[in-house]
Amino acid sequence: MMIHTWFECKIRYEKTMENGMNKKVTEPYLVDALSFTEAESRIIEEMQPFITGEFHVTAIKLVNYKEYFPSDDEVANKWYKVKANFITLDEKSGKEKRTAWYAIVQSDSTVNAEKHFHERMKGTLADYTVESVSETAIMDVFPYALEKETEETR
Repeated sequence: MMIHTWFECKIRYEKTMENGMNKKVTEPYLVDALSFTEAESRIIEEMQPFITGEFHVTAIKLVNYKEYFPSDDEVANKWYKVKANFITLDEKSGKEKRTAWYAIVQSDSTVNAEKHFHERMKGTLADYTVESVSETAIMDVFPYALEKETEETR
């Protein structure tokens, strides 16, 4: 299992709208990186092929997503933040302890995002409850791409 460190990067650029007019927009993207510097470098590298003209990285912040659940479904074109609570029992006091945990899930609706989350969590040994599912403004997510397999690693 790969551990991700997610950074939300905001990009400001001139976008051609459906009516043909150009408009300055700021859009958030998620990038898996080791540092703020690498996050900036990666988002520039990822966005350059898609944006004609100038664009600027206007903000970068560390976000607390612990898991990333993309979808192969073509209609899944939005990203949802799922807040789950893992439930553990404190052995000394006997009380339930809830630990918040966040995932970013690609889906077409909040209902399907929660369904996709539960499917991906099957086999988890810990008990959990989903506290909330909310649509984000995230336009796209760029996880680390694993290096292409070489003959030696097969």
